[in-house]
Amino acid sequence: MTDRTRPPSRICASCGGFASVAVTLGSRDRHGHLHTITAHCPACDGAGTARRTRSAREGARA
Repeated sequence: MTDRTRPPSRICASCGGFASVAVTLGSRDRHGHLHTITAHCPACDGAGTARRTRSAREGARA
């Protein structure tokens, strides 16, 4: 009997799965902490996986 496995998730081609990053702004506050902002991948909205199209969900029927 074979095990049922889920298909591998589709990694976003734009970010390679690293959907969110922290970017330093180069300055520090009075406590010495770096100022950072969080940037999300615009293609996957920070999910890290590619969106499935309707034809891919339905199984590319001809």
